[in-house]
Amino acid sequence: MTENARVAVVGVGNNTSALVQGINFYRRTGSLVGIHRPQLAGLSVGDIDVVAAFALSDGKVGKDLHEAIFAPPNNFPRLDAHRPESRRPGSSGGGSPGAEAGLAPSGVVVQRGLVDSAGIPRMAHAIEGAEVLLYSAPSGRPETARAYAEAALIAGAAFINTTSDSVAREPSLLRRFEEAGLPLIGDDLTSQFGTSVLHNTLLRLLEERGLTLISSYQVNLGGTEDFRNLVETPNTKHQSKVNALGTDKVQIAPLGYLPHLKSQKIAHLNIEAQGWGETEVSLDVRLKVHDPSGGAGVNIDLIRLAATALRDGRGGYPAEAAVHLKSPPGTAV
Repeated sequence: MTENARVAVVGVGNNTSALVQGINFYRRTGSLVGIHRPQLAGLSVGDIDVVAAFALSDGKVGKDLHEAIFAPPNNFPRLDAHRPESRRPGSSGGGSPGAEAGLAPSGVVVQRGLVDSAGIPRMAHAIEGAEVLLYSAPSGRPETARAYAEAALIAGAAFINTTSDSVAREPSLLRRFEEAGLPLIGDDLTSQFGTSVLHNTLLRLLEERGLTLISSYQVNLGGTEDFRNLVETPNTKHQSKVNALGTDKVQIAPLGYLPHLKSQKIAHLNIEAQGWGETEVSLDVRLKVHDPSGGAGVNIDLIRLAATALRDGRGGYPAEAAVHLKSPPGTAV
């Protein structure tokens, strides 16, 4: 029997809420809905144990993880809200927020995360015992992301960077992970079914069918704190989206933060092309998804890939992770 993968998470926002709720949901229900790989290297989606969690918000630090994932400004919905057993008498009043969602206390207390590189030794000690350190904090803090990677190196853990900040694209850091026999995965997630993967698929289809791309654009609107943060610091995210699409004929509009959308993202895509005889082809698509679900659906695979590579002694960047990333090593920073 394969031992569960032990994961420490940095950032207790919507993406972590979706991941933690999902692991518990699939363990309890046995559902296969929305799962890409029910088994990966002998690990199921329920074979993940979160053993440590870190955040900076005073509203989350010191709380049990299953309570902290529902603390404001998190707005990802409770996954069990539609299930009959979650609406038992008395379930909507009293108790902790986690209990309302069918989550017993996790036993993992959220610890205060890094604020500067001076805390690296403390962090390395705090994540001892974790096989994988999942960095799921907001983008736009490259020094912080690299500090956590340094802590993972000291602690002997694999590191996954889900943000658009450059970590795995740093050659010297990647080399150090290779030499240490530790996996380094990044940068930036390609959502399970999001704007970049849909746009890229449509552009490939255009090429495969012999049409000529004239122009294209995408607009992304969302209501999570990550969207708000990316509106304020958009540079790395813009480049990451360009890396994912691989063409300079696509215009990417600045991200729009609309709080009323909560954890949902709305994307608008347009493609203008020419077909036989230079006749016009025009395509407009609207996509609406829960953005954190798309992240969790990919993180669950990246965690299992990282844990497996670590157990196999394969350091550095595992090539099989590329399909899940917008900006893997070798792409522009």
